[in-house]
Amino acid sequence: MKFHSSAVLVALSSALLGGSSAFLPPSLSTQRNAFGVNTFTSKPLRMSTEAATEAETFEFTSDVGRVMDLIINSLYSDKDIFLRELISNAADACDKKRFLSITDNDVASAATPEIKIKANLDDNILIIEDAGVGMTKEELKNNLGKIAQSGTKAFVEALGQGNADVNLIGQFGVGFYSSYLVAEKVEVITKSMQEGSKQYKWSSTADSSYTIEEDSESDDPIDGSGTRLILHLKEDANEYLESSKIEELLERYSEFIEFPISVWKETTEYKQVPDEEANKDLPEGEEPKMKTVPETKEGYERVNNQKPIWLRSPKEVTEEEYKDFYTSAFKASYDEPMKHTHFVLEGQVECKAILYIPGMLPFELSKDMFDENSRNIRLYVKRVFINDAFEDLMPRWLKFVKGVVDSDDLPLNVSREILQKSKVLSIINKRLVRKSVDMIRDIAEEDAAQYIMFWNNFGKYLKVGVVEDDRNRKELAPLLRFWSSKSGEEYTSLDDYVENMAEGQKQIYYVTGDGKELAAMSPVVEKLASRGYDVLLATEPLDEIMFESLRSYKELDIVDAAKENLKLDGEDDEETKKKKEQLEEEFKVVKEYLEGILKGKVQKVVISDLLTDSPAALVQGAYGMSPSMQRYMKAQAVASGQDAAGMGNFNQAVLEINPTHPIVQDLDRMVKEDKESKDLENSALLMYDVASMTSGYNVGDVKGFAQRVMSLMNDQVKAQNEDASTPKDAEVIPEIVPEVVSEDKDE
Repeated sequence: MKFHSSAVLVALSSALLGGSSAFLPPSLSTQRNAFGVNTFTSKPLRMSTEAATEAETFEFTSDVGRVMDLIINSLYSDKDIFLRELISNAADACDKKRFLSITDNDVASAATPEIKIKANLDDNILIIEDAGVGMTKEELKNNLGKIAQSGTKAFVEALGQGNADVNLIGQFGVGFYSSYLVAEKVEVITKSMQEGSKQYKWSSTADSSYTIEEDSESDDPIDGSGTRLILHLKEDANEYLESSKIEELLERYSEFIEFPISVWKETTEYKQVPDEEANKDLPEGEEPKMKTVPETKEGYERVNNQKPIWLRSPKEVTEEEYKDFYTSAFKASYDEPMKHTHFVLEGQVECKAILYIPGMLPFELSKDMFDENSRNIRLYVKRVFINDAFEDLMPRWLKFVKGVVDSDDLPLNVSREILQKSKVLSIINKRLVRKSVDMIRDIAEEDAAQYIMFWNNFGKYLKVGVVEDDRNRKELAPLLRFWSSKSGEEYTSLDDYVENMAEGQKQIYYVTGDGKELAAMSPVVEKLASRGYDVLLATEPLDEIMFESLRSYKELDIVDAAKENLKLDGEDDEETKKKKEQLEEEFKVVKEYLEGILKGKVQKVVISDLLTDSPAALVQGAYGMSPSMQRYMKAQAVASGQDAAGMGNFNQAVLEINPTHPIVQDLDRMVKEDKESKDLENSALLMYDVASMTSGYNVGDVKGFAQRVMSLMNDQVKAQNEDASTPKDAEVIPEIVPEVVSEDKDE
């Protein structure tokens, strides 16, 4: 049968993530719970009546044959996954033996189930053995000769036709067959825990058949019950004979398996022994001379010494243990977590989790706050590590939160596609977010200074949360912090802002700018300061997007102060309207002149009665975009390969002028005297340039701006020189100057 190559590769990428029920005996009947996870119930153990037979040959079912064909003939790159699957199966077998021991006294007296791994370099084999429940002959046929899960046949047929969701193959219990990724032949030696059971050997070279024979004359019989897998490795899989490679994979995937996992290792120790050659002629009474000799030892060494503290009750875990787990599990030797939470989710979904807020921004997030290579949440299923790259397990605005989630309600072969379709994910996601927000809120309430450290490190993530997470937006709003026109060097919260609002203030105001100082310089702040209002400083484009998403807080609208026609209380009364109409009429000429000379640069010119210290300010229309946002959008265009220059002036601002300012009044005088004056044009353009800079805009005509500034400076210097050369006493000078000049001429 032929398969589309791309379909094969994608299928295998999740097929080999699958857990297998290969070691599940009939004494434990399987059931599928609401989330598609195998559960088991106990049946009475029965005496085996099987008689010794010669090796028998059996045919694989078509389902198994097709799956093995996919595995063996693929170019699947991540072969490491085979060990995780086989260790998971072994741990499952041990777990079932422990389950049965609860009701069976003979089993209860047996040794604690364990898992051992041994490599034989001479024979090129890898042995994985567990002291678990074991299998009978019939169980070998049922579990390893066919895939009993319903729907598998239809799925494989659909896969062959190229119209199946290939990522779902991991749901069909093919974990055992991942052994053929690295092995050309697999032998399974097993002995069931059922009373009177015999030891059997299952063997297959991954062709269309397998053999089963009684293994009563084995040189290494299984003690009690269990299963021994003997993998005859392929030539390109020799790396798995190295104990260091095995330990690396066990640390990655299986370090928290609750049963002991031991690896056969050869270690060399050095010890001091008497040097017989040097001590031959040693005088009596002298200290014998010693030499260092190597001593090689072989034996099993346990590798999973790390205890999964999330399985214990939070009351039993000390603060030191939480810190030690954080530093070891997340390789954070130089960081001490700021906060942690340990909880159990029960009910519709069961899972255990520990979450941490780091004490500092992780290095991988310092350059890219959403670095795809950053791994923050580690997902375990029954203490077996599955993955740490499931984006949907935690929203990206909580990318900085680290933790462990262990669920028994997900299959061992869980994939991204399975998670997306699972109700379990949605429930776990909500709880993880809720617990993370609770931790952040606790820091804010318990220690203001520590929360400032948190905000400096992770404040941007909360802003992204306000933008992207509709469900938690209101929960995050009180946790936001800002500088304001009145806060100085301290942050202020929205709660503090509302509490300190001026009498009669009915809105929350903010102004944008590139940094705290530039935002505070904005002339529009004057409008609000004249009323005693505070203004929040939005110092980056993300702030503007966040305020647009938030829109209100405690029933108070959040308003951009740099928008045209900002309405303040009391502006609608008759006296104010009448005063504004008078100003419009009085400065009509200068307003029209400015609109003419600035055509193409501003939408229009309006009179403002709120500016106090500045002659003019640039503001955006009601639906305009702030200057910092415009620069951000242009930078994004450049980064994506577009022509930023082609974007043009897509948001022309409105020029507001202050009729009480001397500069505006002087412009009005100059317009009425001579509209064609060059000095008038320079003064008008210079006022516009300054308004652009103080309002956060870039000066478009830098050369013209420089020339106007230099012209102004030259005029000032000329005026100063003229003042300095002007005589204080006109009658004395005519007598002195000629005398000096004549002396020079005589000389």
